Amino acid sequence: MEKKEGKISLLILAAGIGRRFGGIKQLSSVGPNGETIIDYSLFDALKAGFNRVIFIIRRSLEADFREIVGRFWEDQVEVDYAFQELNSLLPEDWPEPAHRTKPWGTGHALLVTREKVKEPFAVINADDFYGRQAFEVMASFLKERIAFLPAKGDSKPEYGLVGYKLKQTLSDFGPVCRGLCQLQGEELSDISEMKHIEKKEAGARACLEDGRWLELSGEEVVSMNFWGFEPSVFDFLATGFLEFLKNHCQDSGAEFLIPDFVGELIRQEKIRVRCLPVESRWFGVTYPEDLPFVRQGIAELISEGHYPRDLKSSLKTIKISDEKI
Repeated sequence: MEKKEGKISLLILAAGIGRRFGGIKQLSSVGPNGETIIDYSLFDALKAGFNRVIFIIRRSLEADFREIVGRFWEDQVEVDYAFQELNSLLPEDWPEPAHRTKPWGTGHALLVTREKVKEPFAVINADDFYGRQAFEVMASFLKERIAFLPAKGDSKPEYGLVGYKLKQTLSDFGPVCRGLCQLQGEELSDISEMKHIEKKEAGARACLEDGRWLELSGEEVVSMNFWGFEPSVFDFLATGFLEFLKNHCQDSGAEFLIPDFVGELIRQEKIRVRCLPVESRWFGVTYPEDLPFVRQGIAELISEGHYPRDLKSSLKTIKISDEKI
């Protein structure tokens, strides 16, 4: 076993286009002083013990992203950027598909950070508000892995996933995508990406690929793409992405998604994934109509004392320590 430095990183998936939202939703204002969901996520993450941040964005978004989000946080914590484009990490001499305009999904986004990440890390969506508890349980999980990372030939790696009840994560304004989890105790036994889940008066229902409907109670555990990994995941990702390209490169809508990728590794018994359940309030922006409800939820948390009214001003004089955890 090799001893590692005490650092845990947070990777933020912010390269999405937001077609259902109709704009750059990860930069939408949700706080009383223009704060984005990313700002609240970073406020919670730093308090939980994360001490490095990598923003995964598109080059076309870079100027706006740095102006609205990046520059402030660069003064608070170690910040780096990774860029996800359609041609990122395509094999040499692999033709860029003329029919495709967007990158290859969240698994592809994670893979573009491979050369930047050598420590345990978490991954989150830029447009999901996860709540303080989610960052605390994930930081605790990752800190268990700081002292020693598995060497080659050791037992299969264990990764982490923050789990929410489905009923906490639905939109009143249209269908959503969720990773539906199956558990054995606290361990994930399978996960399936459901791309069309509708809220019902009681529970929900998911449209399956064959057109059938799966009735859901709302008590099911789902993934909101808050994962905890070790660097060992990148070898799996590289192999998985090449296989994905061979099978789906001509499909303009196909995506190499983290839940599908993790589910396949679980079924092959190559990894273990521990589910970290939370009761935190979750908010998300899928549709424009979701924004007022997210803003209302943030306002309630501010009034309850969970966040300062002017989040950035409260942090301007605070610098994150470089000391080891």
